[in-house]
Amino acid sequence: MSRKRIRDIRHEELIEATIVAVHRHGYGVVTMADIAREAGASAASINYYFGSKEGLMEATMRHLLRKLRTAMIAGYTTASTPTERLYVVMDANFSDQLFTVEQCSIWMQFWASAPYSPHLARLHRVNRSRVRSHFRAELRRLLPAEGVETARQALQNYMDGAWLQAALAEDQLDARQARLAARKVVDLVLS
Repeated sequence: MSRKRIRDIRHEELIEATIVAVHRHGYGVVTMADIAREAGASAASINYYFGSKEGLMEATMRHLLRKLRTAMIAGYTTASTPTERLYVVMDANFSDQLFTVEQCSIWMQFWASAPYSPHLARLHRVNRSRVRSHFRAELRRLLPAEGVETARQALQNYMDGAWLQAALAEDQLDARQARLAARKVVDLVLS
């Protein structure tokens, strides 16, 4: 196992501070000073690592997308049926490492801001396209062709709605319960 460089550790700390600060203050109004205060750093050090607030926001979103990808890859290693792979997609989106109030909050705020930022808009398109592709690939094996798109929309809309509710939650989330509920939605859509 390779050791992490100090730069990489600091990078992660600043991203984690960004998640907390954006949740606390809001994406539109959070400042570099707010994030720096949360990280115990200076705004100049954030500029050094990320170049700008937009660079930091993009790095934070990429960080969250890597968490999602890691969870999906881990799940796919044990899934052998189309239904199990649908569960993997849902489970990954409600993984313990991703499904927290702070991360759901920043995720929803980023996506709401994506139409106004070319970098975030691109990440949003790539993410949505991947999710659509994963759902469609498995649903085609399970449903008649005319039901695939409706089922895909239902599953994707459920995830988005659950994340929005989570972003507004006042208490910590139960990711395990969220995964169980998401699997029930898959079962309902397939029945």
